Amino acid sequence: MSGQNAANQVAKLLGNVGRWSVILGLGGSALQASLYTVDGGERAVMYDRVRGVLDKAIGEGTHFRVPWLQSPNVMDIRTRPRSIASVTGTKDLQMVNITLRVLSKPDMQSLPAIFKNLGLDWDERVLPSIGNEVVKAVVAQYNAEQLLTQRDKVSSNVRESLMKRAKEFNILMDDVAITHLSFGTEFTKAVEAKQVAQQEAERARFVVMKAEQERRAAVIRAEGESESARLISEATKIAGGGMLELRRIEAARDIASTMSRSGNVVYLPSGNNMLLGINPGTGGRG
Repeated sequence: MSGQNAANQVAKLLGNVGRWSVILGLGGSALQASLYTVDGGERAVMYDRVRGVLDKAIGEGTHFRVPWLQSPNVMDIRTRPRSIASVTGTKDLQMVNITLRVLSKPDMQSLPAIFKNLGLDWDERVLPSIGNEVVKAVVAQYNAEQLLTQRDKVSSNVRESLMKRAKEFNILMDDVAITHLSFGTEFTKAVEAKQVAQQEAERARFVVMKAEQERRAAVIRAEGESESARLISEATKIAGGGMLELRRIEAARDIASTMSRSGNVVYLPSGNNMLLGINPGTGGRG
């Protein structure tokens, strides 16, 4: 009889343990389903089956929710990079390839509206379309040469226009930059041909200027020689034979000065004549 009572107590105890295990399991599952965590750099937008999307985003940490009735949607609010490529035409109908690199993030105050209107992939839905739209509108205001010489101005206009356009979707732009800009093959060849032509024109202009300077120098030299001849002629008329004698003396002095620098030549005066001789030390004859 006592053995039967012991068995009944054991069975009763095991039944109680089983019931409490089920209760604890269900409670743990319910508690786990009621908790959710928002990591750093993220915000949660709560969707309520009764009230819809709640107007306030939920910050970082661990929070409670009503299972089945509420579901949190975690959104990344950190700045993320993205490249936008566009092929468009310039003011002078030249095709240009432009690549933008944008740094964007959602406006934290408008996360519920962004989730409601765009969803979690808001950047994929918005940025490619508005990026191409802005690039085409801005580039169409410039010709091909201005895109190269005024690149800073073009980049600034693209940045301002894209920031303004993205703000309509509650998207903030931290930075917008043109990372790549190239033209078609035909335009590139035309630019190279233009540069070669400009270099040839500069070279031709230099040759013309050089010829002009040489012509002026020749004219000035001819005028100087003509003036010198005129002065000599007038001096000859005035001085008579004295002028010729002065020229002869100056010529003889120049010749004597030149020959005096030679060590093998001696000068022996003989009346009005000058005798030239060879230095005896050289073995020659005088």
